Amino acid sequence: MNILKRIPCSDQSLRRDDPMYGTAGAGTSWVLLELSGGWGPSAFLQSPAVIDPDLGRAIVRRVEAAGMRIAAIRRHGRRSAAPRWRWFVARSTLGDEALYAGEVDGPQGYLDLALDGSDGVVSPDPVVAVCAHGRHDQCCAVRGRGAIAAITAAYPDIAWECSHLGGDRFAATMLVLPEGLCYGRVDSADPVELVRMYLDGRLDNRFLRGRTSLPHAVQAAQYFAREKYGDDRIAGLAPLSVERGDNSHRVVLSGEHGPVEVILEEGWSEPLLSQCHAKVPGRVRIFTLVSMTPG
Repeated sequence: MNILKRIPCSDQSLRRDDPMYGTAGAGTSWVLLELSGGWGPSAFLQSPAVIDPDLGRAIVRRVEAAGMRIAAIRRHGRRSAAPRWRWFVARSTLGDEALYAGEVDGPQGYLDLALDGSDGVVSPDPVVAVCAHGRHDQCCAVRGRGAIAAITAAYPDIAWECSHLGGDRFAATMLVLPEGLCYGRVDSADPVELVRMYLDGRLDNRFLRGRTSLPHAVQAAQYFAREKYGDDRIAGLAPLSVERGDNSHRVVLSGEHGPVEVILEEGWSEPLLSQCHAKVPGRVRIFTLVSMTPG
């Protein structure tokens, strides 16, 4: 198959109407590092004009060894000639969220950064990061940059482009920290309205893939409960318990009027190409609602 003529993965996903719920990648803590300039397919390992690949590899290994997710960030649009090296460390565990911010003199400073954020200060503002990593996947460039342009125009201080977040078929993808809210197809929504809702403590269930600190089954259970009860509070429907069977999950959520029990069946999709450059189709996990009742 000639991948240059293949329908983009995000267009294929829209045609199939792939469900987005329960697909947010795992991450209870994040390190976002500013790399202002062009990124290669791997922002830290293949962007020699921005950061030495050996240094980038050492930084990535250190962060991943600590069990944290790492992403590069940059401001949208024209950038100043003198690069800055700003950073964020986010703790996204439900009920224990925090975001720290700081700046170092150069990329070498990232290697010595305290991974608990103690080198910086508590950020009073969130980070809204949209994947615009075009060298990783063309859909992120086409869809992501339009979405981040709109958000930047409305909220320039909190808006960032970021490197690969996963789920390219759901481009444009967006991450909101410190909560770790992961959105998809934000260019099909009103990206500015999604941010406005977040700042008001609410979310749009139609475009939310899930919260990165929660298991995929809990993400899916929250989606179905929000769909039924109309609860759009970010803080709503916290998990109380999770039980897993062979191909099923029992998730109990904290509802406004008492516990909500959600039973899910776990299955797999038909083979699909999840990225534009993917060559071999693969199956992805899908959760189906079996029942939902007061707990």
